[in-house]
Amino acid sequence: MKRILVGLLFLSLYLHADRVKDIANVIGVRENQLIGYGLVVGLSGTGDGSSSEFTLQSLSNLLQTVNVKIDPDDIKSKNIAAVIVTAKLPAFARQGDTLDTIVSSIGDAKSLEGGTLLITPLKGVDGEIYALAQGSVSIGGRNVRGAGQPSHATSGAIFSGALVEREVVYDIYNQTNVNLSLNHSDFKTALAIQESINTHFDARVAIAIDPRTVTMQRPHNHSMVEFLAKTLDLPVAYEKEEKIIIDERTGTVVAGINIMVDPVVITHGEITLKIQPVNIFDPEEAGQVDLRDGVALSPNNNLLNMQDGRTTVANVTRALNRLGATPKEIIAILENMKRAGAIRAKLEVI
Repeated sequence: MKRILVGLLFLSLYLHADRVKDIANVIGVRENQLIGYGLVVGLSGTGDGSSSEFTLQSLSNLLQTVNVKIDPDDIKSKNIAAVIVTAKLPAFARQGDTLDTIVSSIGDAKSLEGGTLLITPLKGVDGEIYALAQGSVSIGGRNVRGAGQPSHATSGAIFSGALVEREVVYDIYNQTNVNLSLNHSDFKTALAIQESINTHFDARVAIAIDPRTVTMQRPHNHSMVEFLAKTLDLPVAYEKEEKIIIDERTGTVVAGINIMVDPVVITHGEITLKIQPVNIFDPEEAGQVDLRDGVALSPNNNLLNMQDGRTTVANVTRALNRLGATPKEIIAILENMKRAGAIRAKLEVI
């Protein structure tokens, strides 16, 4: 398992985005978050108990709308559950479009399996209702075979479970100017997008005003929709930022396969990591050498030698795995290598 977590998760991040749409988005064209409060009914005794007073009060209020008056204290049913319903309203969604919804219990219900969400208004941050959700809740498969407990039994989904009732108006057709926002701030990338657009339209229609924003004015012979369709598909030559992602909770490390490591010496517990530009076949320095992944590994001294400056983070991690280092130890070593300046790429701990 140790090798799987750290060794095999060193994936190459050189999935080079080469179109404007891969590295930037149009400002104003985005999703909007929706949220609502509702009730799931039809549960088989796995709903909220009497301690969830808000559930009983909600049911009492609901029954009053159909001329059934009952005191919340008199309700003993465990077949209902109070839930929060969330959804994302896509840009340019129209009335009648369907949305996927997420349903999550907020009471002490044990499971939403087999339940049905009653009609639930979904509101935006402005308090307006943009969609109505209703339908059967799906909680997915089970963790184990046979009669095992459902996975995430108190949270489920309703696919295409909400209907759009209100549209977010964005008149892009009549716009003459529009802005692009880069996914990551970078002066060079902003200029590359500017030059690619201006070269394609043979006019100065795009200007990078900061490392994150490119403002554009559509040509007179194009509609805004046509202009954006062509612009977002233009190729952009840029240098992708090198990054190492570390998840300390799961022991997962993901890094670009060509991130280089400078000479460094680190001692961690019983492991000594020594990367240096020496002759890896020097028996006095490396002892009995196991040469793999461009790194010389001495099993007797726990010694790593850098060969001609080509040692990468991926090489070091695989070699540390062979030395018997745990994922936690490897993560600690990488963090200290970054602090020592041996790794120049950005390191992000999540």
